Amino acid sequence: MASVFGHGVIGYTLTKVIDNKNTKWLVLAAISSAILPDFDVIAFKLGIAYQHPLGHRGFSHSILFAILWALGLMLTVGRKYKLIWFLVIFLSTISHGILDAMTSGGEGVGFLIPYNNERFFFSFREILVSPLGIKNFFSAWGMQVILSELKYIFMPCLVILLILGTLKKYK
Repeated sequence: MASVFGHGVIGYTLTKVIDNKNTKWLVLAAISSAILPDFDVIAFKLGIAYQHPLGHRGFSHSILFAILWALGLMLTVGRKYKLIWFLVIFLSTISHGILDAMTSGGEGVGFLIPYNNERFFFSFREILVSPLGIKNFFSAWGMQVILSELKYIFMPCLVILLILGTLKKYK
């Protein structure tokens, strides 16, 4: 998986690109939604195997989960900006699996669960897989992950945000 930081910056960037006006709660929801799928690591503690549909990178990383989560937040919190909430939350949530499918480790992402339990990776797998747990993250491996994410996640997001800011100046 990419780190919590890598996932979070995607949610932030998506919010700023899609709706730069009403972002107070939306940005918080987007960042949280981009991180949310990794709560499935609890499956390890419950004895659920990685390849099980409810295992790590399983249903919570699927397209269906992203749709259901986005619909739920859109209907309960989205209020008058329902379409914007749905788009930002759906894209933030599904971005998690997309980033994980670009990592150097794991057993793939279950994008099609519950319809198909097959796990997928993309051919581009340059983002180093993040260690599980805070203790393991603050290590040489964790530093390599951050450097990888700076190159493949943070820098592209920064470029997008800078372009967006420049375009707003000239409107």
